[in-house]
Amino acid sequence: MNTLFIEKEIKYEGRELSPHWIYKNFRLIGDSMVSFIGEVDVKLDEMVDIEDVINVEPIYSKKMLNFIIEQYDISLYGMVYAQRLFVSIIKESLEKRGIKIERHGDDLFYDNRKLSVSIATKSITSCLIHTALNIIKEGAPIKASDLTEMGIKDIQKFAQEIMDNYKKENESIKNATYKVRGVIE
Repeated sequence: MNTLFIEKEIKYEGRELSPHWIYKNFRLIGDSMVSFIGEVDVKLDEMVDIEDVINVEPIYSKKMLNFIIEQYDISLYGMVYAQRLFVSIIKESLEKRGIKIERHGDDLFYDNRKLSVSIATKSITSCLIHTALNIIKEGAPIKASDLTEMGIKDIQKFAQEIMDNYKKENESIKNATYKVRGVIE
């Protein structure tokens, strides 16, 4: 899996969660993951989560740490599993810093306030995940928490650690599938 932290700020508006966006913009081909910092402003017409559309809950945050993952040869069901694994990896990274985090499905909470947004979806060629963590909570339409109040100062280092851990898990999972033999009744 290719990974890249993008140093320029990018505003995430939802259309970035599309097949080959990573390849077209950053020349990473195949299973890939990028992270970047930027404002998140997803209007209802760009929403992938139909429940959020029905409930008229657009997403906004002034500054978030964003992750986009694109993987091939995986079902949507498998990608939702991958999404839960990815969110758990973020939780572990925060907890090893002594920060108490709760996970409910694909959402992370700090002090009963929402830290993250996350969605997994399927395209014609791949499956995709967008997960983002508030860096600054001001302006969020809900009770939110952020990485700043948790003392996470080096966002790029934090992002790279998460990407490295996800990449290692993916490699370990693939290796686990290669080392077993099939069974026949």
